[in-house]
Order: sequence, then structure tokens, then C-alpha cells
Amino acid sequence: MLGSVINWYFRQRHEDLLQLTSMADENQKNILEDLIENGRETAYGLKFGFRNIRNYADFRKMVPLVEYEDLKPWIEKVMQGEQMQLWPGEVTWFAKSSGTTSNSAKYIPISYESLEETHFKGGRDMVTLYCATNPDTKIFQGKALFIGGSYKPNELNPKTFSGDLSAVLWTHLPAWANMRSTPDQSIALMENWEQKLVPMITATLNENVTSITGVPTWVAVLFNKMLEITGKKNIHEIWPNLELFFHGGVNFEPYRKQFQEFLPGKMSYLETYNASEGFFGLQFQQDTHDFTLLTHHGIFYEFLPLSGTTQECIPLWETQPNIDYALVITTNSGLWRYKIGDTIRFSSTKPYQFKITGRTKSYINAFGEELVIENADTAILIACEKTGSSITDYTAGPVYMQTGNGGHEWLIEFYKAPENLAEFSSILDAELKKCNGDYAAKRLGDLAMHAPIVCQVPTGIFTAWLKNKGKLGVQNKIPRLSNNRDILEEITAMIQPGRAD
Repeated sequence: MLGSVINWYFRQRHEDLLQLTSMADENQKNILEDLIENGRETAYGLKFGFRNIRNYADFRKMVPLVEYEDLKPWIEKVMQGEQMQLWPGEVTWFAKSSGTTSNSAKYIPISYESLEETHFKGGRDMVTLYCATNPDTKIFQGKALFIGGSYKPNELNPKTFSGDLSAVLWTHLPAWANMRSTPDQSIALMENWEQKLVPMITATLNENVTSITGVPTWVAVLFNKMLEITGKKNIHEIWPNLELFFHGGVNFEPYRKQFQEFLPGKMSYLETYNASEGFFGLQFQQDTHDFTLLTHHGIFYEFLPLSGTTQECIPLWETQPNIDYALVITTNSGLWRYKIGDTIRFSSTKPYQFKITGRTKSYINAFGEELVIENADTAILIACEKTGSSITDYTAGPVYMQTGNGGHEWLIEFYKAPENLAEFSSILDAELKKCNGDYAAKRLGDLAMHAPIVCQVPTGIFTAWLKNKGKLGVQNKIPRLSNNRDILEEITAMIQPGRAD
């Protein structure tokens, strides 16, 4: 009965969600006004004259563009217990994000408003979309498996807490959601991922799991361990009613073939674009890989063109399709004009649909090739399809030759390795040329760049690297592209312990 009521509730929300999505420009103007009003009496608002802001032009002129390091002193004051710094009200929870391009942890404030109006609303919309397109779903007749992290008191102030976003959200789940979730919090919030893995499997093995939420990389680790322990051929032999995987954090396409082996037969996948800083987009249609921007969730968006003469942010209503933008957000937790580090490209502005094209600091441009994650993921996917292989993870960076030209080195951990690695490398190179004109030009005649060097690395090496960096957990990811050789050298040294750097 409870499952039926919950299903009905989410299906009723669908029309409201579609209507609000169609009012994106109006939503954004209203949210900016509300955010400025809320921030006027904060220390940040007083410093930058929020009382005198009347419109977007004033906001853009008076409030500076910032990165995390600019806001870090303000955030640390809040962590120490000083309130009214960036956002009104008491903020005591922080999502700890190591990111993929920074060695130092980031602590993102989570206000009550961001928890309810951004993260949880995004989660409700996520379920709403699925229930609307799958009215006969049985997901509420079983339990949802959440693969999350942990939290602990902050060193700066034991009355404030920080941890993976998943742990922050789990700790604040409403009672009905907790009842429908597995495993229980005593296991789900364990800090050590390796110690948590087997208890998580033991606790969920005999549950009726109907949906899973998590990052594909770590869900694959769980699945492999489950199959090893149980001796089953696939996950549906363990959870026959599993029908839905909510996923995000990394591009799913390179993992799709692997998950089809884990979960043969009918299975639904719904991708989300959420981060510690907010819930930004959802895959409204399962037959497209585009996200629809969530414009009524307490976040005001700005977009910084990555090319052209304009080096000034523009609001949503001035964006155009097929232009790469760096994403800038202002949130209901006090991140003011914050450059999140992601780059996106709109495929449509009616409605606002987009793809994530990369990270502003995660790319390779050692030889003028301007290779971004979108190029790399696309080429990896096609190379896997053409060679019958699948990957667990990868990282790539430049390689400089003492004589002659340079190129790229790729370290790839395969779930199913290709029979001919040289063929895989050749296809990868050809596909990179197709999707990136700058790369193709540099590879012409092997004059500026030689063919990529592709190395198959041992199973588990990326997990070991994350563990060595103190980043072993569901919130952390392998940096896919780097403009230097630091990560390549560290991983290679782990494979060859005696190698001199």
C-alpha cells in the first residue's frame, strides 16, 4: 500500500515539473532576486553591496567571479561556527569534495535550503521522471540501494560535520525514504570502503533490491565482489526485481557494455548531473544522452564562453546552442558566482538541453591539441565497441620524447581486454582525429604528435592509487585527462615499484 501511494505521488508531480521546465528564463530571474535578497545582510553581501543590486547587470558588475580558494576563508569561518558569512541561517553541514583536478579537499556548505530545494527536490524530480514514463514500475515494492560515503565532525569545530555528499543526504533522508533504503546507516555510513564492501553485500544479498543509486565505477566494484562471493553469473540472479539504476559522476557510455553483462535483459538507466555544489540536470528522455537544466532548484546559472572575443559571463536567456561554456553558479548555500570547473554545450535552448563537455582544468593541450573529456570518452567508447572490449577506468596525459615529437600516453584498466591492443590503439587514434580537428591536425603525418601509447594496467591499480592518495570512496574519481605527467608517473611507479622516477 505504501509503495502504491508513493508511486501515485510521484506521477502527479510530472505535469508541474514539465511546466516549470518550460519557464526556465522566468525561473532564473526570480531565483536571482531571491538569492540577492537572502544574501544582503551576510558578511559577503555587505562587502559587495548586495543592497544596491537591482538587476543582473548590477550583479555581474559588483560581485566577483570566484573559485574555491577565493571562498575558502569565508567557508572556514562558517566551519568554525561563525554564521551569516555567506548565507543566512545556521550552516553546520559541509559536503567534502576532493574533485578530480585538485589535491586538496573542498568543503561545500550545505544549508537547509540547498538540502531541501536543490538536492532533495532534484532527487524527487529524478524519481518523478521515471514513474511518469514507467507507470507500472515496481521500484517501491522493494528497496533502493544507495552506495554512499561517510561523515565525521570537522577538526575546526566538532559542532559542524563534513563528509561525502551522499552521506550528508542519507543522514537527512525523510523517514519514508529511510524505510525503503538498504543497507541501514550503521553499514552505509562506514568510513572505510574496503571494510564496508562485504558487510554491505551481506546486508543486501537477501533484500528485494529494485533500484540502485551510485557512481558506475563503484557500483561495478560492488557487483564484481557480489558475483565473486555468490558464484552467480549476473546480478539479476541475486536481485531479480532490480529494474533501475540512477547514475552520475562519470560518463556512463564507456561502462554501458559492462553493465549489460552485469544486468542482462530489461533494465532502465537514468543519468543525473549532480555534485556537492548542487543538482543541475536530469536526463528527461531515456533515448537521448542530453541533460535538461533544472532552473527552479535554488541555483542561478551563468555561462562563460570558452572562445570568441567575449570574456564576460552571460545569463541563461542569452546562451546559444553549440557553444562551449564554463559553468558558473550562485547557490542557496552561499556560493556566489562560483566557477564550478565544468564545461557544457547546449544542444537546444527550447528547452535548455545540454551535454557536459569536460572540466576547465581537466584536458590535454601539451601540443595545441585541446583534447577534452568528451573527445576521450567518445573515442574510448567506439574503440571498445569495435574491439569487443570494455573498460573499468582510464587516465591519459602527455608524453614528451627526448628526440622527435611527443604524444599522449593512456593507462587503461580493462574489464574485458581487447584481443589486439595495437588494434584498439589504432581505432582510438582514428576516432580522436574524427572528433577533434586540432588533434587531427597535430597528428597529420606524425609531425607534431606521434600515435598514442596505450598501456593496459593491472586490475585494481586505479583503486590502489586512490587509496594511496587518501581518496578511496564513492565521491572520488580518477582524473581522466591531465596536462602533466604526475598521475601517469605515480601509477606507473606503483606497477613498477623499483622504477626510478
